[in-house]
Amino acid sequence: MNRLRIATYNIHKCVGIDRKYSPERIAEVLREIDADVVAMQEVLCSSKSRDRDHQAEYIANELRMDYRFGENRKIKGGDYGNVILSRLPIGSAENYDISIHKYEPRGCLRAEISVNGGQPLHFVNIHMGTSYFERRKQVHRLLAAHVLDDPKLKGRRIITGDFNEWTSGLTTRLFKESFRSVDAKIHLGTSRTFPGILPIMHLDHVYFDESFRLVNAYLHKTRTSLIASDHLPVVAEFEV
Repeated sequence: MNRLRIATYNIHKCVGIDRKYSPERIAEVLREIDADVVAMQEVLCSSKSRDRDHQAEYIANELRMDYRFGENRKIKGGDYGNVILSRLPIGSAENYDISIHKYEPRGCLRAEISVNGGQPLHFVNIHMGTSYFERRKQVHRLLAAHVLDDPKLKGRRIITGDFNEWTSGLTTRLFKESFRSVDAKIHLGTSRTFPGILPIMHLDHVYFDESFRLVNAYLHKTRTSLIASDHLPVVAEFEV
């Protein structure tokens, strides 16, 4: 058996709860976690200014990891979306549009990760909408055959991200019918994880196929992570 450590982290455009902009702090938090594969949400990439403002490339370089970026929209001339970081080889990657009309554009980024030369891991990074009605439509798009229910993907999927679902709604029910999950109360020790300082709800989730055995899961709660973003990273370790 091989161990695989993954993390999901909404980095809030690298703006901390102290309102300071610091990609360096985000990199420091991820260096502490030392994950093999990371899903980041709310990443802003601008190539017209300083190197540190292309957040995906800067953080990947700091951690000596490869990355794939899924753009969902533009913000102030920069590209905004989700990122997958990996110290393992990344093969193909695809970004799916799960936007719902009249709501903020949203995306689902999937990448093939090579794990010790075996069948690739299909690692999925999702950032869903804040509206209950928006998520009801998005979950059906996500579970459509061309996104997550393609028979070629089954058995090798880890799906994680900011689901923006703080109650057990349709998204949670449908995902739990198809996947195992990191249970916040059982595995993380708390049913409230967001915001990091004074948590009132749980938004960041990890789902996975039965071929992965969950051996550990936790909130990465340190002095730096409590300030670097309004979200805390969720970390999960698997035997593959």
